[in-house]
Amino acid sequence: MSRIASIEISHHRLELDPPFKASWDGRPRHHFDATIVRVRDEDGREGIGSGDLMKGFDGHEDLFIGQDPRHIERHYEVLSHINFHYGRCWPLDLALWDLAGKVTGEPVWRMLGGRTDRVRLYASSGVLRDPSAMAEQAEHYVQEGFTAMKVRFSSSAGGRSSWRDDVKALEAIRLRVGDRLELMVDCNQGWRMPWDTTLPWTFKDSLIVARELERLNIYWMEEPLHRSDLKGMKALREATSVRIAGGEMTRELYEFRDIIEERAFDVIQPDVALVGGITGCRRLVYQAREAGVMFTPHSWTNGIGVLANAHLTAGAGDAPFLEYPYDNPEWSEARRDFPLVQPLTHENGWLELGESPGLGIVLNEERLKATRIG
Repeated sequence: MSRIASIEISHHRLELDPPFKASWDGRPRHHFDATIVRVRDEDGREGIGSGDLMKGFDGHEDLFIGQDPRHIERHYEVLSHINFHYGRCWPLDLALWDLAGKVTGEPVWRMLGGRTDRVRLYASSGVLRDPSAMAEQAEHYVQEGFTAMKVRFSSSAGGRSSWRDDVKALEAIRLRVGDRLELMVDCNQGWRMPWDTTLPWTFKDSLIVARELERLNIYWMEEPLHRSDLKGMKALREATSVRIAGGEMTRELYEFRDIIEERAFDVIQPDVALVGGITGCRRLVYQAREAGVMFTPHSWTNGIGVLANAHLTAGAGDAPFLEYPYDNPEWSEARRDFPLVQPLTHENGWLELGESPGLGIVLNEERLKATRIG
């Protein structure tokens, strides 16, 4: 029987030149950090996870060492308690699934149900460009085979001056690519960076924007209100034909239960690296399906997080699209996936998961050594 022998956590930093100015931040980012979690069994096999910083995990290793890594539900319960008392340590769940796949010789997507071995992607942009540049970027996505794109609205005074300027960017994209792309919009109203005190939109603000998005045939509007306003989200959902999406930074699975039961969103977007891991989010796949709510994860961590969300979506889910963070040159696949030997690549807007046991992660050990900060 396989038993967990050790858990290792390391922190890494990639310097960014030119910097990445994310629409949800406003402050240029001059580096990109990644936390790598390794779980080894007594036979030398290694499971890998990544995502949040694993704050609060130190000192809890003994709760896992000596256990069978395949006892995923048991480990999930322990991680849920650590999450309550300390921080988001869900990357360990990803590493355990990766290790369990290597023990059994199966890819995680098949272990999760085996619905399919690939997912269709939407290109998720992150930079606030002027309308003509946004239209040019959309054309590039079309040429690469994507059939959907997410456009960011500014979250604070550090970006475009108002949502009306954001709509102008959408109009330029529609004029350029027509209906060749489904367009999603991230309104960036659900949460703020710690330094950003800008108030979120009111319900009436959001409804006015929704009317503009209806005119432009937008597939969904994401986080149009503060994350706590479920009644407002439900009312907005009922008032507009645009799908309402959200939940990317939600901390607890029971919050998603309430969202689903209230039919507050049309689309839920948990990220397995940030809430519940693969084990917890697998529950949400089935709850959402039975309620007629779309499940399609957030995935703005790194390539390991993208892979983990993709395996869940392919194996158990039925989402029409999965988020693929990708906005050259500031957010290239090479930057996003710097811990990997090779960055993930798409084939005409699809991510193929293949037959490699576990999550199919191959780390670039030399780069990780060169970028290690802790």
